[in-house]
Amino acid sequence: MSTTLDTDLPAPVPAAAPPVPPDEAGAAPTASARARGPLPVGRARTIALLSLFLASTMELLDTTIVNVALPTIESGLRATDTQLQWMAAAYPLAFALALITGSRLGDLLGRKRVFVAGLVGFTATSAACGLAPTAEALVAFRAVQGVAAAAMIPQVLSSLQVMYRPHERARAMGMFTGLAGLSAVLGPVIGAVLTQADVAGLGWRAIFLVNVPFGLAAVAAALRWVPESVAERRPRIDLRGVVVLALGLLGVLYPLTLGRELGWPAWVYAAMAAGVAVLVLFGRAQWRAERAGREPLVATSLYRGRGFAAGSTMNALLFASMSSYFLCQTVYLQAGLGWSVLRAGLAGVPFALTTTVFAGVGVAVLAPRIGRRVLQIGALTWAAGAVLIGVAVHGADASTSLWAFLPGFVVAGAGFGLMVSPIGVFTLADVPVDKAGSASGLFSTTGQLAGATGVAAVGSLFFSVAQAHASSSPVEVFRPAVEASLAVLVGLMLVAALVARALPRHPLVTAEAAGVVADAD
Repeated sequence: MSTTLDTDLPAPVPAAAPPVPPDEAGAAPTASARARGPLPVGRARTIALLSLFLASTMELLDTTIVNVALPTIESGLRATDTQLQWMAAAYPLAFALALITGSRLGDLLGRKRVFVAGLVGFTATSAACGLAPTAEALVAFRAVQGVAAAAMIPQVLSSLQVMYRPHERARAMGMFTGLAGLSAVLGPVIGAVLTQADVAGLGWRAIFLVNVPFGLAAVAAALRWVPESVAERRPRIDLRGVVVLALGLLGVLYPLTLGRELGWPAWVYAAMAAGVAVLVLFGRAQWRAERAGREPLVATSLYRGRGFAAGSTMNALLFASMSSYFLCQTVYLQAGLGWSVLRAGLAGVPFALTTTVFAGVGVAVLAPRIGRRVLQIGALTWAAGAVLIGVAVHGADASTSLWAFLPGFVVAGAGFGLMVSPIGVFTLADVPVDKAGSASGLFSTTGQLAGATGVAAVGSLFFSVAQAHASSSPVEVFRPAVEASLAVLVGLMLVAALVARALPRHPLVTAEAAGVVADAD
């Protein structure tokens, strides 16, 4: 996700800056941004907003839309299990690696300029994904698509900050997060409908090609109506840090994903150890840069705050669980139970609907009343939902209907919703105001990286267990595999419930820090 729950749900929004006098166009830019030229008002601002929202919706849909089509892609491109994992992981990994750089490029070169460039790149790579001739090409195009999204998405929230007065931002941000929740519901469904409909014989390719006309419309609207703005203080772009971080993460994730297919040779473990060593050296370099007064790529001092460290850990557990859960579920329902792609896509609707409802209840009703316990209840509820799904899986066969899984999907969705919306508010509770923007970006990046790691690690476990039962019927092949992945999810949620105890008891100061409510005039 993105600055949103790049996987598919609302994410914390960056901090709103202190109010400043309105400019002559009638909108108030933030203290950290300077508009170039008059800002849009009235219908022009509405069209600009629609352009921004259309771009973010495409990005959110592409986070989840591919999962339901993976078995169809597997047969169409003769993809291996490892390639399927990379199709799911390449996008969030590339997105996370480039997110901070994308945000800083917008501050430096202009938010509109970078937004349009990212949107053009996203549209072009969507077409490339839809026309990919091989599984390897699709994985590569998905990675480039993630980089384009990382240039595009940070500019959405930054532009909203510029376009709206402080007291108007809460409504705009609420619309943004609400749209993210709706996209979570529609992603798997749209992917299933497009794949099943086989429009013009395109099959799964339509899930990517559908972005092209909408992307072109968003580009045309952005060029005309989205305002240009830059940061007051020009940031430094640490390209060397980006490269080192990318090498470290790839050193861990690539052999972790490939190891099962190769039989876990010794070089796989050596590569992972080298990747960990590079990440440790990267962390030390960032710490030294910050102590020397330079602007680091990752502000390691933020992790000295107990709340931010615990919240980031919990966020990582949350999204590692979510990303791997959806990958394993869609493969199990289609390859294991023989469900059609449409039926498997519609099976995700109960989870998404209850997530959307309980996300609102969690952040607006429960968090102010019971504090951090809402996150503990959410983690335990999702664990209970996973257990219910596991019970249904244990007794399922090819004739099993959706109703057998419905209680588990509903309970799991409620638990995820109770966690996903409030977690950012608690995480940013003890973050200094001047570092709120960096903290929000780092928080979102952590979730994206954890999602890619979850797909690599739990996906490897899932396919390894399935391979061990390859001589059985499809149901017997995938039943133990999905049960193993659900057991991991339960364990991660129990750990998350314990980690939540380190968060602030109540989000007393975080509504402003998370940008949820507008500054008072």
